[in-house]
Amino acid sequence: MQIERVSAFSGKTHTLDLPITEEQIAMWRAGFLIQDAMPHLSPSQREFLITGTTPEEWDEMFKLGDEDE
Repeated sequence: MQIERVSAFSGKTHTLDLPITEEQIAMWRAGFLIQDAMPHLSPSQREFLITGTTPEEWDEMFKLGDEDE
């Protein structure tokens, strides 16, 4: 299923194809923990659903500085 989210960090809109169903989304929105509603998703896929942040954005935001600095 194509999921579109706006990143909470960059404000950019991203689309990701995730193996989820409308029923799983409904469970999550009804209050189930995302890891219980969609246990097969990776942590980065769940983060995308929650915050709209892609793995690339996450890495960019929290990358470690160069050790020479």
